[in-house]
Amino acid sequence: MALLSTTTFQYGQDQLTASKALAIARGLLRAQLSAETKAKITRSATAVENIAGGDRAVYGINTGFGPLCTTQISKDETSLLQKNLLMSHAVGLGDSIPAEVSKLMMILKVHALAKGFSGVRLKTIERIIFHIEEDIIPIVPEQGSVGASGDLAPLSHLFLPLLGLGKVYIHGNLLSAADWMSSSGIDPIVLGAKEGLGLINGTQFIAANAILIVEKLQNVLNHADVAGAMMIEGLLASVKPFSKELHNIRPHKGSQHVAAFLRQLLNGSEVVNSHANCARVQDPYSLRCIPQVHGASRNAWLHLKESLEVEMNSVTDNPIVFNEEHTISGGNFHGQPLALPIDYACLAAAEVGNISDRRIYLALEGDTPGVPKLLLKETGTNSGFMIPQYTTAALASENKGLCFPASADSIPTSLGQEDHVSMGSIGSRKTLRVVENVEKIIGVEVFCAAQALDFHRPLRSSSLMQAVHEHVRSRIPHLAKDGIMHEFMETAISMIKNKELMNIISELKVTSLLEQEMEFNTDFNEC
Repeated sequence: MALLSTTTFQYGQDQLTASKALAIARGLLRAQLSAETKAKITRSATAVENIAGGDRAVYGINTGFGPLCTTQISKDETSLLQKNLLMSHAVGLGDSIPAEVSKLMMILKVHALAKGFSGVRLKTIERIIFHIEEDIIPIVPEQGSVGASGDLAPLSHLFLPLLGLGKVYIHGNLLSAADWMSSSGIDPIVLGAKEGLGLINGTQFIAANAILIVEKLQNVLNHADVAGAMMIEGLLASVKPFSKELHNIRPHKGSQHVAAFLRQLLNGSEVVNSHANCARVQDPYSLRCIPQVHGASRNAWLHLKESLEVEMNSVTDNPIVFNEEHTISGGNFHGQPLALPIDYACLAAAEVGNISDRRIYLALEGDTPGVPKLLLKETGTNSGFMIPQYTTAALASENKGLCFPASADSIPTSLGQEDHVSMGSIGSRKTLRVVENVEKIIGVEVFCAAQALDFHRPLRSSSLMQAVHEHVRSRIPHLAKDGIMHEFMETAISMIKNKELMNIISELKVTSLLEQEMEFNTDFNEC
């Protein structure tokens, strides 16, 4: 796998973004600890050791946890306290999270610990980096975090293998951490003071899922615009609602961006020009209001991206160790700053799916000149494209059920010590599911829109949409009669997931044209 660049990311110093975290996880960007960062880590660990050796009670260093915060722990029991913490908190249930999410969690944790406010020792952090670089991925169950005292259960499972406990994936093989260590000649880490707490306090499970939401939702939004443009051509819709002057007098960033993108996608289309003087006054909302609806979802995506970037570069531990004399037990571990934007992004994603399903329905009605009902010339014995819309309706309805905000709920835990929790972990998991459902809906829209556009040939689309349509047709044929559509739908969905249509547009340099017209366009280009 080729490296992204010759630049090396410096843990604890450089600004981490979703794209950089993904590049590190996928082996496209090197990451390391600088000498300066190593010194800072060592100073923090020394401060914790000194606190643990003294008589002053400091939460989590020489006291119990949660409601046991008033129970002081002897110096001899410090290491046992930290080991017991990981074992007792590894209570996750359900399916294992994807390996990439586990890897992102480790990357985020290293970056946070490397800032030098947690007291975790250099050798412990370097062992986590070893896991990242060697693809030794801990098994982490998906359920069990309430997203407040840090993602306690997922992070506990994530770091059990440091102690020779739990299980790991190594090149696709599942092994117990004890067997892997035995065969590799690697010794378990014996945790020092506060190290267990420093490892499991934090929002890295929520944030790792949010990184994937940011990446996948950006891709969905881009392809929703492309699918919408193809449907605009296929259904002979007007492009006047995308005029620059219209959106300048209601200048939301998202709607301006989408309108400009649509203008670029449809520029020079013979199909669009063929009905410039038609009698139709205006189109249904699902066509006419694409900039407003897609744009509002883009604004939600941007809000999540900006919140995530703050979180990825923050210290979400507790207590925070500024120096030996200055520690603060606070609430930086609380997941609310991400939980609310994640719930907002969940609704934003679902709405993109809703309006896409409406465009698919419109395409079947047979009200567009030249485009037959159900997108097939001979119906009766043939059902045409009737039933794929059932599938998108089912997916859109499923998403509506998943849109209840997880952050609206809070159940007290830890005997009331943790009496308000974010549930951001639950929100992040279901938002990913919603986004993946919308990938499917947009894929089906492309499948239907390509069929609608075929009926306007030999008129040509714009150069961009012509290239996109030809790519679809290179893998999915025009249908003249009923057949098994499942495989064609899956092919179209794979085009969305693999970013194929946007890659074609990028190769044709549409982004540079767009940036000339809209300086702020970069807000939506980089995750």
